[in-house]
Amino acid sequence: MVVGPGTAVTDQGPESPEPGTPQGGKTIEGRSLGRIAWTRLKRDKVAMAGGGVVVFLILVAIFAPLITKITGNSPNDFHQDLIDVNTLLPKGGTGMSGDHLFGVEPLNGRDIFARVVYGSRISLLIAFLATMLSVVIGATLGVVAGFFGGWVDALISRTMDVFLAFPLLVFAIALAGVVPDAAFGLSGNGLRIALLVFIIGVVSWPYIGRIVRGQTLSLREREFVDAARSLGARSPYIIFKELLPNLVAPILIYATLLIPTNILFEASLSFLGVGIRPPTASWGGMLSEAARFYTVWHFMFFPGMAIFITVLAFNLFGDGLRDALDPKGRR
Repeated sequence: MVVGPGTAVTDQGPESPEPGTPQGGKTIEGRSLGRIAWTRLKRDKVAMAGGGVVVFLILVAIFAPLITKITGNSPNDFHQDLIDVNTLLPKGGTGMSGDHLFGVEPLNGRDIFARVVYGSRISLLIAFLATMLSVVIGATLGVVAGFFGGWVDALISRTMDVFLAFPLLVFAIALAGVVPDAAFGLSGNGLRIALLVFIIGVVSWPYIGRIVRGQTLSLREREFVDAARSLGARSPYIIFKELLPNLVAPILIYATLLIPTNILFEASLSFLGVGIRPPTASWGGMLSEAARFYTVWHFMFFPGMAIFITVLAFNLFGDGLRDALDPKGRR
């Protein structure tokens, strides 16, 4: 008897191949959801480019002391010899050279490249910590509101509406302006960083809270939740074991899109003078100082481009991550 490849012959005749084994005899390897998402994300060249820029910026922030040591410039070193004593502007218009890649600041001659590099530490640190705080508060209250419903949902939802309708920037300016120089065991810029993380994180949680609440309202009616209830599972078990694992994807996606918003928020507060205090470098603070010297283009251009590139990279990566984790997507 002639049989095809991958078919075994016994005394009773040919046997069919085992389930999951094609005619060639090779086992079909299943792919996890994580591998599928990673494969789809790799196909999105724009998102991968954005992710590469994000990784690069994080490495720049981590190794800022090493980078500035290689260039030979500290963010707070004055180079008065590069400043024209008559105009108080950099000699040659910008002061750019092999030693000062982005030029120097007017008045004091501080190296702009070193200050942009160190400014990335402040912006990314505050943005990441504030996003983590927003995710924790928003995800917790969103799951509770969506799962329990009733008066609990009404109370949390109305609280979200109040925060969304509140003039957040005015509130942040007022709160940051009244805090003393030392409080809660912190002082100086350590206190300012903690304060900015608290302000940005607390005022941003309703956005992710509404997303999580809507997803929870849909998930709590699914069959696997009913099955868990029928087996006697209590509410904490259902929330942590059944709902939260299915909410990881939307939470992760929205977190990547919330980080650039928080970077802009921190830059706005620093620009308005209620953020990180000088001489510590921050992108918003550099733009605030550059506003006085609008004729010196490089002073405003480089910190502005740093904010632009960072926000754009996070947005592109977040959009690609959303498409990759979307089970209904076609890409």
